[in-house]
Amino acid sequence: MNKNALPLHRLLHYSLALLAMFALVNLHGCGLYPQKTETLPALHTLYDSVVLDSQSQTPISLQDLAKRLKDRDVVFIGEFHGNHASHLLQAQLQALLFKQRPLQILSMEQFERHQQTLVFRYLDDEIGEAYLVKEAPAWDNYTASYRPMVEFAKQHFLPVVAANAPTDIVRCIGRQGQDYVGKLTEDERNWIAQTPFADIPGYLEKYQSWIQEARHLTDDQAQKSYQAQIVRDNTMAESILRALRDHPKHQVIHLNGAFHSAAHLGTVGALKALNPNLKISVISPITIDNPLKPTVQSEDFEQGDYLYLQQAQPEQYRNAAYRQKAFSKLFKNADSKVCR
Repeated sequence: MNKNALPLHRLLHYSLALLAMFALVNLHGCGLYPQKTETLPALHTLYDSVVLDSQSQTPISLQDLAKRLKDRDVVFIGEFHGNHASHLLQAQLQALLFKQRPLQILSMEQFERHQQTLVFRYLDDEIGEAYLVKEAPAWDNYTASYRPMVEFAKQHFLPVVAANAPTDIVRCIGRQGQDYVGKLTEDERNWIAQTPFADIPGYLEKYQSWIQEARHLTDDQAQKSYQAQIVRDNTMAESILRALRDHPKHQVIHLNGAFHSAAHLGTVGALKALNPNLKISVISPITIDNPLKPTVQSEDFEQGDYLYLQQAQPEQYRNAAYRQKAFSKLFKNADSKVCR
């Protein structure tokens, strides 16, 4: 017997260890084993954000993001309404993109088509900001969230598009369904898309999943709610396309709630259906749990061509009774609006 030979039990142990090592290598190579991810920069304030390229899954600077977007026809910047990390990034990116391509259009979910004349009057200095905010009316957080971008457009003589469908029309479609469109006047009919209920592939499933988590609706209510949703998306998409036709060679920056553009669905999907040749990029926000050690999930990268990480805003309601009181007041105000 060879004195240098390993005992059988030792040989078996080494063989198993070797097999395990090869298995780990193969799992890494096939993408089945979690990859070691790069440490992401910390978010020190509520206004901080970190931009990630979804393809490489690596951080990039805002300046680098702007360079990569230079040839895009439309740039969608999703937001979580009222999160000022979103609004700061939007304003900074608007200025960087303008330096590269001064032919720029600002398109906004936050203004509706019937308010376009007032927006024009404000840009032309015919009315002041207080008049715009009250008479439009603008969103409650206009001065803190959207003023910087509108003022930038005004200072540089850039078009601002009131892209959205009127809230009152959308609300009534949510109550009565798509037949409500037949009750609109000729002027009102021009305030929504020509094909307001055009299908957006893949969007219905996503919306139904979200709405059933947010609100428990009957099937009929859920269907009408979706019809109201796609009126907004199809109207905003048509508004963007009209702006591009009216202003050739311009770049559109469109602001909307993240759901309207996430995963290239919603308004993005509607716009692609209208013109598949447009070069579109989507930037989507992701809320992280630990601002000092941010992490993202693999499915997050499906939400946009680029992501920006941000902290959540402070919880508005901790007391259930107080939350219910606030929501009841909100819904009561909405219910007081009368449909035809």
